[in-house]
Amino acid sequence: MPPQHPLSTPASRRWLVLGFLMALCFISHFNRASITSAGDERIMREFAISPERMGVIYTAFLVVYTIFMIPGGWLIDKRGPGFALTCMGIGSALFCAITGGIGFGWIASAQIWFTLLIVRSMMGLTSAPLHPGAARSVGNWFPSEQRPLANGIITGASILAYAVVHPVFGLLIDRFDWPKAFVITGSTTALLAVAWRIFITDRPEHLSAPKSDSESNSHDPTTSTASSGVVFRDRNLWLLTLSYAAVGYFQYLFFYWLHYYFDSVLKMDKMESRVLAGIPNLAMALCMPLGGWLTDRARRWLGWQSGQTLVPKVGMIISSLFLLCGVFSVDKFWIVIWFTLALGTLGLCEASFWTVAVDMGRNRGGTTAAIMNTGGNGIGLLAPMITPWIGTNLGWGWGIGVGAVVGLFGAACWFGISVGANETETVKAGR
Repeated sequence: MPPQHPLSTPASRRWLVLGFLMALCFISHFNRASITSAGDERIMREFAISPERMGVIYTAFLVVYTIFMIPGGWLIDKRGPGFALTCMGIGSALFCAITGGIGFGWIASAQIWFTLLIVRSMMGLTSAPLHPGAARSVGNWFPSEQRPLANGIITGASILAYAVVHPVFGLLIDRFDWPKAFVITGSTTALLAVAWRIFITDRPEHLSAPKSDSESNSHDPTTSTASSGVVFRDRNLWLLTLSYAAVGYFQYLFFYWLHYYFDSVLKMDKMESRVLAGIPNLAMALCMPLGGWLTDRARRWLGWQSGQTLVPKVGMIISSLFLLCGVFSVDKFWIVIWFTLALGTLGLCEASFWTVAVDMGRNRGGTTAAIMNTGGNGIGLLAPMITPWIGTNLGWGWGIGVGAVVGLFGAACWFGISVGANETETVKAGR
């Protein structure tokens, strides 16, 4: 009997899918965040762009990303997550490279700000299917008990990009200058997107064929039938969306302004600000898989409802308190420690959001995940623009501290969410 190929078993294929999803999320977020590194160190000074006007460019990405999030979810459910994620990867690669092309001198300095605004907006459009597509792929490929951990690992990879973007992209800027740095990362993204399309299917091969009506009514929450009307009327989905909006605001104020806060407000040197700005994001990235693991254990110990909601309820409250501690600290060391604990604790909650969103939508899981992520970015996109305004007028402590109030609101939403029974409990109940 010939030896079995190492990627021929369902388990090994699942982990290959997971690896690709991690890589796609990492590189997409790296491309998204690299503009802040280039903006802080070169673009704002080179073209006399104020932090407020640069914040508008950051927000433009998020506005367009948010507007096209639900259409992106529809594309995922209509054409499959494989196709949607390929489009996302190619689009991110293209507009990342064009961002670099702007710096080669073929556009007048007076037009740089507007051109960056348009290019980054288009990157936002093509990036819309990223997280709903990844979560839907997890729902297709992984059994229910493995989905929280898989979602935590994938979202952790995306946040890892924020942890390393300033030192890594900063080194690329030092070595090649910022225009070539964008072209390099854009080219890498294109190669990854093509490899994803070649090697990965939407479902395991034995599930790739269309399901019959009887099969589509199975107990797997990602394949059962759910109408559009039911999806949009679900109170639980809207509470989940509001809570994720709080997460989005909390995250984005750090993603877009922490490096600037360390560099320009606390007056750290260039390398120190690069490294220290990445530490809270690194903690968040590492805690996301841990949060998925904790959620899986909590579901076994406390039951489906209490276990699925425990981590985000507790985690969002504690992360808000840690953020307040950082705001009231004056020593740089303790500011970094408290901010690291705040983002790390918030990271524990991420896997629950994506797992619950896809399970709520069942065969429309791409759409429900997109609705939730629309909320996350719809409110989150305010942070890049509001934070510097508050920082300029009231002080940067106030600008960052608003995130704690928003985080407490997000935790409160989870107390009203009912996630329902899992498929095993449904069978036991005779339903």
